[in-house]
Amino acid sequence: MREVRVFELEHGEPVSAWRVARPSIFKVISGNVWLTVEGEHEDHWLAAGESIELARGSVAWISTGQAGARFALASGSQRKLPALLFGWPMPGWLARRPQAV
Repeated sequence: MREVRVFELEHGEPVSAWRVARPSIFKVISGNVWLTVEGEHEDHWLAAGESIELARGSVAWISTGQAGARFALASGSQRKLPALLFGWPMPGWLARRPQAV
C-alpha cells in the first residue's frame, strides 16, 4: 500500500522538520520550497515539478518562498509503483523516479 499526502505551506509559517519514516518522494506541485536534509552539505531549492528522494530515517527541514507552496509526499512499499492508483492511471509525476537535484 502507498500513501500520498498533499501539503500547503504559506510564506511566514515556521520552518517544519520531518523525520522520514519510510523512503519517500518529495514533489513540489506549485511554488518554491527550501529543503535541507540533515547530513547533506547543500540546501535544495525546489520549484514546481521538481522532486527529491528522502531516505528512511533522514530529517528534512522545509520552508517556502514568498508565494507559498504546495507539495506532495509519497511513500510506500519497496516494490515497483503500480500503473493504477485507486483505479485511476498513476499521475506521470508520481510514476517517474525523481531526478537528482
